[in-house]
Amino acid sequence: MCGIVGFTGMKQAAPILLDGLSKLEYRGYDSAGIAVRDGDKSVDIVKAKGRLKILVEKTNDGKAVEGSCGIGHTRWATHGEPSENNAHPHKSDDGNIVAVHNGIIENYQELKEKLVRKGYAFYSDTDTEVAVKLVDYYYKKYEGTPVDAINHAMVRIRGSYALAVMFNEYPGEIYVARKDSPMILGIEAGESYIASDVPAILKYTRNVYYIGNMEMARVRKGEITFYNLDGDEIEKELKTIDWNAEAAEKAGYEHFMMKEIHEQPKVVGDTINSIVKENFIDLSNVGLSEEDIKEISQIYIVACGSAYHVGIAAKYVMEDLTGLMVDVDFASEFRYRNPKLSQDTLVVIISQSGETADSLAALRLTKEMGVKTLAIVNVVGSSIAREADHVMYTLAGPEIAVATTKAYSTQLICMYILSMYAAQVRGEIEESTLNSMLKEIVLLPEKVASILADKERIQWFANKFASAHDVFFIGRGLDYAICQEGSLKMKEVSYVHSEAYAAGELKHGTISLIEDGTLVIGVLTQSHLCEKTLSNMQEVKSRGAYLMGVAENGSYYLEDMVDFVVYVPKTDPHFTTTLAIIPLQLMGYYVSVARGLDVDKPRNLAKSVTVE
Repeated sequence: MCGIVGFTGMKQAAPILLDGLSKLEYRGYDSAGIAVRDGDKSVDIVKAKGRLKILVEKTNDGKAVEGSCGIGHTRWATHGEPSENNAHPHKSDDGNIVAVHNGIIENYQELKEKLVRKGYAFYSDTDTEVAVKLVDYYYKKYEGTPVDAINHAMVRIRGSYALAVMFNEYPGEIYVARKDSPMILGIEAGESYIASDVPAILKYTRNVYYIGNMEMARVRKGEITFYNLDGDEIEKELKTIDWNAEAAEKAGYEHFMMKEIHEQPKVVGDTINSIVKENFIDLSNVGLSEEDIKEISQIYIVACGSAYHVGIAAKYVMEDLTGLMVDVDFASEFRYRNPKLSQDTLVVIISQSGETADSLAALRLTKEMGVKTLAIVNVVGSSIAREADHVMYTLAGPEIAVATTKAYSTQLICMYILSMYAAQVRGEIEESTLNSMLKEIVLLPEKVASILADKERIQWFANKFASAHDVFFIGRGLDYAICQEGSLKMKEVSYVHSEAYAAGELKHGTISLIEDGTLVIGVLTQSHLCEKTLSNMQEVKSRGAYLMGVAENGSYYLEDMVDFVVYVPKTDPHFTTTLAIIPLQLMGYYVSVARGLDVDKPRNLAKSVTVE
């Protein structure tokens, strides 16, 4: 989950490295460091515990560290506590090799014991230092090239890694290797860039290479050469990133999260318009044929975090529209429980980054079983996008805040449309009903915008509960799915204990947690379930709860029963998640702000979970 950047060219490297790390700090912010080399001089390493700003101050915005070749790292701690000693970059005993790493080396203890027997000493608690010294060991043992040394190390390392390595005898060059952790390489005007994620280099180039699994590369000024595990050169196609640099900036908003909440009308509209054209669903770019859809007997949705909540909502929509049985599973559980899948199952993998470790592993397991896969991802060229049989892209653009908002909303759109398309192909939906739904879905962007226009009212209410200890979300059916994501947003960014419960389960234990003043948020967008959910809300109110409701326009009868109501525009009941989640995103955001917290970088979390 750590962030890696690298640069070699004509300009000073340190300011570029620090700027790139500022775009990657969402991947980890326990410590940061850079290693910069000026010509054939020794590498200058500067590290700092804590947020990147400490490193920026320590290096005078990079001006204090001269050199045009370097690597940088922002850390999310896995092995070893957050400290300057454990911060990257790490170096070999003689300083011959310096490297940064993202991932987890599973057999690091075994490798460490071997290296100690060979005379190596260790100064940190990290698994990365083991990788650095293993590369050094093979470099000296075989007296070969950097590619040879990294090659031998890759064969011995178990786990995941993206490595960027500098060798003392090869000034101006950076060597990289990848297994299951993301890395892209950029090139522009005689200069080369390395990054864990696109936003880090968007300012400098949109021309990138995607390095494959178990591959290496030599990065020189304006020149990148790729190698396979045997050390043979391989060809790569240069790709162009459509995102622009401005998309990764705050654009006047105080936080990325608020900016991304406000971008939802646009990105939801962009995603819809990429698939729905003149009241017609066009999945030709996805590659799923009508025959493929007709052959499906079951759909399995596999995901983590907010993407899993998309799957929960999609289950309700898909089963209702298509008549197919739909299962939803955490990727981390799916891959370890020996799932039983028939050959006519479609497995849908949902991931914003396309690099989520458990989701990627679940995808690979599914493919080994010979089962058809569909990826719903935001990042073009990501591992999941490349390895899945079919891909639907969410057009959310770069999402910087750790807590997802716009990516979640665009993933929902893809699942809505996939559900409608499957229902159409399988003859499970009337043409008039489908046309009505298509007309309604294109109106969602403006309806989202109308909710955002009234955000100050939600801010006022959120400020009242900034000191809350517990918040409970309740709903039934699709409303319960909305509650799960709303609860996650609250706990992620505000650190308030929050839980989502199916309203009908309250009397089976949960209601014992209700005390005077406990905030309970009920979602009531499913008309056939409103009466029952409202009854459950009255039950908790009678035990001292303070009630907030999220309901469709026109539900004014709630004013007499609920303490505070947020109304959302009416839409097709299958699409309510897209609208009802907006007030809950805003609630989480405003509570966090009122508590004085770092909204974009919540403690202990990282944007992309690329390790188990």
